[in-house]
Amino acid sequence: MLPAVLDAIRVPRAGSGRPRTRPDRVVADKAYSSRKIRRLLRRRGVRATIPERRDQIAGRIRRASRGGRPPAFDKAAYKGRNVIERCFAKLKQFRAVATRFDKLANRYRAGVVLASLILWLRAEEQ
Repeated sequence: MLPAVLDAIRVPRAGSGRPRTRPDRVVADKAYSSRKIRRLLRRRGVRATIPERRDQIAGRIRRASRGGRPPAFDKAAYKGRNVIERCFAKLKQFRAVATRFDKLANRYRAGVVLASLILWLRAEEQ
């Protein structure tokens, strides 16, 4: 699903011009640590901040010099990931989002957008 998510990115610019479609960096958890994903991001010119899984580290060490060097990992950038995790935790307070009652993806997405708007409006009040 990562290629589809990257293709759907549209960030409007502050002034005029077409929206940005390429993020500067992708911060993801260990589930996204694969050669295929890292290659996709490298081809698109996106920096990846993804920790390596233990089995990948062990395999690289086992292959010694043929295992290659470890991928770059920015610890400072990864620390900001807790903001994303807290956002997911707040979204899952909405029962329809947490249990996914909707069968169609577009309806589920609409529920996530509505929950996000409610959270945003609550934060604006404070």
